[in-house]
Amino acid sequence: MTDMTQNIVKLKDELTGMVTASNDLPSLEQARITALGKKGRITDLMKTLGGMTPEERKTTGAALNELKNEIADLIKKQELALKKQVMDEKLATETIDVTLPVRPEAKGSIHPISQTIEELITIFAAMDFTVAEGPDIEDDWHNFTALNFPPGHPAREMQDTFFLPDNPNETGEKAKKVLRTHTSSTQIRYMTEHKPPIRTIMMGRVYRSDHDMTHTPMFHQMEALVIDKETHMGHLKGCLMDFVRAYFEIDDLPVRFRPSFFPFTEPSAEIDIGCTRKDGGLKIGAGDDWLEIGGSGMVHPNVLKNCGIDPDEYQGFAFGMGIDRIAMLKYGIPDLRTFFESDTRWLNHYRFDPLNRPNRATNS
Repeated sequence: MTDMTQNIVKLKDELTGMVTASNDLPSLEQARITALGKKGRITDLMKTLGGMTPEERKTTGAALNELKNEIADLIKKQELALKKQVMDEKLATETIDVTLPVRPEAKGSIHPISQTIEELITIFAAMDFTVAEGPDIEDDWHNFTALNFPPGHPAREMQDTFFLPDNPNETGEKAKKVLRTHTSSTQIRYMTEHKPPIRTIMMGRVYRSDHDMTHTPMFHQMEALVIDKETHMGHLKGCLMDFVRAYFEIDDLPVRFRPSFFPFTEPSAEIDIGCTRKDGGLKIGAGDDWLEIGGSGMVHPNVLKNCGIDPDEYQGFAFGMGIDRIAMLKYGIPDLRTFFESDTRWLNHYRFDPLNRPNRATNS
């Protein structure tokens, strides 16, 4: 037996005794460091392999690796035994007073945006509207061109847009993708996939590069679309008036339409509701002031053509508004950014009972 082999056998006995003598986890950890650490006994012997002949290195290296594995396994077994010992001691000494009252359970709640979406669906379902959905990532055609925003049109600059890197489409051409700036792109998808008559609402997340008390890079939008042979501006006004009065629960809520411009509607109008501003506060209802809540208009003939609908046979209206904004107005929420900060105090204050959902019977 060579001197190195004797040293390895002797080291094995020493380390085995050290590990088995460890009667708690801290002392076991110290034994592990002594045996296997960067400056441990086995590690130091491993460093001597470089000065040996190839034959000695092969024999000694194998013996050291075997020792290392044996000590590591022994440490693992000792660790499991010590942990079981600690658990047994806790079970024997620690008690639980089962007579104490249970901790209050955290009650789930509905976010104001989810609540508002449910209210919108309930109100428009009573008007026989369906619900349509579309993707958050859109192509340039659905988000701009089909909505009468031709390339280079100055109206494109009205919206600060998140464009994605260009990717080749199926034909190998570069296809510009964008985080949709409005849910109007879903209107295009719906009109190209369905024949008139059309009566639908679309809701979802939209994205614009903006951030302050009343704007966030991501927010929620709702739009309505009606296409048939008889619809006119009077129907648009009646539908909107019925909606805002049902949503704000004010039967005589004043509604005003102001001429405006949108590339996808003609004529176009801003939607204002009556309000009172006093002492820095805002109250929705009859008053001496007006508050803008959205835009509307008759669908532009070019948009109908782009979707394969004959504008000489069909016409219709569309309108839209921010879901977060009307939720702020109805529930007195002063800052839009708080909707997305996940502050549990805010969520607890503005929460809604999940068992008290809007329905067609109550419309609230």
